[in-house]
Amino acid sequence: MRDPLHRSSLITPAGFAFLRRPEPPRRACMIRGHYLSALTLRREDGSLTGHSGGGGGMSVSAERIVSIDVVRGFAVLGILLMNVTGMGLPATAYLDPTFAGGHEGADFWMWSINFVLTDGKMRGLFTMLFGASMVLIAERADGQRPGPVSIHYRRMAWLLIFGLLHAYLLWWGDILVCYAIAGAIVFVLRTLTQRTLLICGVCILAMLTVLNVATGIALEDLRFAAHQPDAAQADLDAWAAASFALDPPAEARDAEIAAMRGGILEAIGARAVNLAFVYPNLLPFEVIEAVGQMMIGIALFRSGFFSLGWSSGSYLRLAALGYGIAVPVTAWLAWRAWDADFDVVVLNEMVAWSAVPRPFIALAHASTLLLCVRLGCLGALKGMLAAAGRMALSNYLLTSLITTFVFCGFGLGLFGALSRAELMIVVLAIWAFILLWSGPWLRHFAYGPFEWIWRALVRWRLPPFRRPPAIPPG
Repeated sequence: MRDPLHRSSLITPAGFAFLRRPEPPRRACMIRGHYLSALTLRREDGSLTGHSGGGGGMSVSAERIVSIDVVRGFAVLGILLMNVTGMGLPATAYLDPTFAGGHEGADFWMWSINFVLTDGKMRGLFTMLFGASMVLIAERADGQRPGPVSIHYRRMAWLLIFGLLHAYLLWWGDILVCYAIAGAIVFVLRTLTQRTLLICGVCILAMLTVLNVATGIALEDLRFAAHQPDAAQADLDAWAAASFALDPPAEARDAEIAAMRGGILEAIGARAVNLAFVYPNLLPFEVIEAVGQMMIGIALFRSGFFSLGWSSGSYLRLAALGYGIAVPVTAWLAWRAWDADFDVVVLNEMVAWSAVPRPFIALAHASTLLLCVRLGCLGALKGMLAAAGRMALSNYLLTSLITTFVFCGFGLGLFGALSRAELMIVVLAIWAFILLWSGPWLRHFAYGPFEWIWRALVRWRLPPFRRPPAIPPG
């Protein structure tokens, strides 16, 4: 196996293999064939972890790659910046700022910042990390009973169940169903070479972008044809259906607000209406995108990207590419949508084109954060983010529980009542909760609550929940 710490020949993100440079030798630990900086293997008390042995099995207290946990914690926080729009406003407002939530003043700037820096970027980063974690978990199960194949598909089956319950009961924009399906596909591809995984992942995302852009262009052509004096009835009917999906009437918006402010059954009914559109029309494309992103995530993990195996210069170059080129391009796309008065067809086209720079911005975020981990400039925030990342599933689901109470009628009933800018107050409060509770919880318990339930269901036995008391030194 080639050492990713010192080999510049390993392929890095598509189109910029030049970013990778050899890194000066430094102390490293090797886990199951992956070289990891000793910095990434420090526990929160500062001590270095050791290999657990036992044929790859890892106990509750076994080593974790802290840098991965930090980036995952950052991503699970960042996802809320976009999700809160769909949680607190009618579904169409997620794409179209004129539909609800405001699109002027502070609301416009909040939409712009999210469109440029977070929309699709945090989810993409989280998905790449899911792919990386999938490989880690499979390697830890190697040589055990049940083995990696059984463990993985049990995990995906229960994740699918969690996702369906989550989607209908709490948040129609659930990502767990997508991850369960994509994870089942990618698992059989995990043994492909790093280069093959990266190339295939990039090709999948490129083809999906081409398809989405072509769909946007076709919508523009359809609108033009439907507005001609001698328009065919087929064009008129097709445009009527498309425009209803892109820009529902005010009555649909008001009905969704009323249902979400009603009782539990009314809220479930409103989510079911949204999911009746999402599952047949959007989920297949979300799964394809997730497959590509997971493959890229596995390739990046094997290259040492998430475990601080790249040189600082490589991380800086990737950050410069994302912030220096991809961000301005995405900002221009946001300006195009604004200049067109958020015309739904133009907005849809700009969203499709934004998929091109999106991965570079996501990796720029990760590169910057990983550099901060290496340089030790995060202070106490490093431990808080790492704890949030270790409990990503619990924090993701608890976020939905909190927002359900805040926005639904059987709670505070604020659905549709807050502007985009005001929704950030909810985001900041939930961020504070996640950062402040994750660390103390993990000091007393081995897993997050939902991680523990998931593990128990997968293995069909109760794993240890409370941490054993610390043994005093001496």
